[in-house]
Amino acid sequence: MSEIATGNREDALDIVQDAMIKLVDKYSDRGPDDWAPLFYRILQSRILDWHRRTTVRRRVMGFFRSDSTEDTAGADIEAYPDNESRQPERQSENDQLMQRLEPALAALPLRQQQAFLMRMWEGFDVRQTATAMRCSEGSVKTHYSRALKALRMTLQEANGADDESK
Repeated sequence: MSEIATGNREDALDIVQDAMIKLVDKYSDRGPDDWAPLFYRILQSRILDWHRRTTVRRRVMGFFRSDSTEDTAGADIEAYPDNESRQPERQSENDQLMQRLEPALAALPLRQQQAFLMRMWEGFDVRQTATAMRCSEGSVKTHYSRALKALRMTLQEANGADDESK
């Protein structure tokens, strides 16, 4: 989740580590059932802080750069190994889907990314996601619904473009 939000593995790992340290420091007295929502709440705060700092840093650094350099942060998702053995056809389908899904996720507004990733990938229910995101359950439902709609449209458009190029 952090890597998709930042687009950079090293920054994402720093954010996760910082969130884990904060969880242990501040909430070690809580029960294990509370840890996951608390961790994701802290993680989301750290991601938002990272975005704020990055925005300010880009503005400041933009004044000092004479040429526009391409941001090479983040590696393609294909670079990460999949330890599960799969049939080549299935692996190819999954690779193609992930090539379309990653930029579609990155294009979503941050709150929609968060809601989608917590609900879909982390398996949180609406209440846990709301706790982690520090918003109402209704907001989670709205963000999640909008994320699904946007992802479906983007992936269908990409699918249509693939069909036309054949």
